[in-house]
Amino acid sequence: MELVQGYLKWLFAVRDVSFRKRLTVGLFFLVAVVMALPYFFRFAEQRHGYKINDVVLNALTPRDVSVPIFLCIWLTVALFFVRSATDPHLFLIYTYGFLLICLCRIITIALTPLEPPANLVELKDPLSNYFYGSKNFITKDLFFSGHTATLSLFVFSFRSKLDKTIALVTSIAVACLLLVQHVHYTIDVIAAPFFSFACVLVAKRLINPLTI
Repeated sequence: MELVQGYLKWLFAVRDVSFRKRLTVGLFFLVAVVMALPYFFRFAEQRHGYKINDVVLNALTPRDVSVPIFLCIWLTVALFFVRSATDPHLFLIYTYGFLLICLCRIITIALTPLEPPANLVELKDPLSNYFYGSKNFITKDLFFSGHTATLSLFVFSFRSKLDKTIALVTSIAVACLLLVQHVHYTIDVIAAPFFSFACVLVAKRLINPLTI
């Protein structure tokens, strides 16, 4: 029954000119930005940057925790697609929010050239590396954390309290695990939720007024 209702919601949504226009524009620019990211990261990787003396990282023994990191990420992404199957408005909000996150990261990474943290342990996830456009692990996409921001975006986008709680738990877990793996500086993961919150607010302004 829920799937039928979801199908009807999507059918109604795509028949709405305003929704269809916003969805098309959002997906077009998201695809364009994602396609440009490998070139940007290649540029960022070649720059010389600054190192941060991070007292939190100094206190943590680096470990490879790639598996739990990506379990948290992809399970939350799976939950999002399940919810989006019956909620076109959620899908639209996240599409615009993620697009804005990508644009914000391009700006902040360009403005803050940083060297990777000491004792960084490579994250092992072939799918993520594919989006980065490289077989090699990118180390200088630092401020702010894309992994943490992506999960935080779910916290501010999901509708139900349970879904928000799940996303909150996974985002906090990933933020902590990224520090354990020395993939990001502490400031990278602390700043990420603030950018996510701002991006969701802007995304909602961009797609309103829609009553789907």
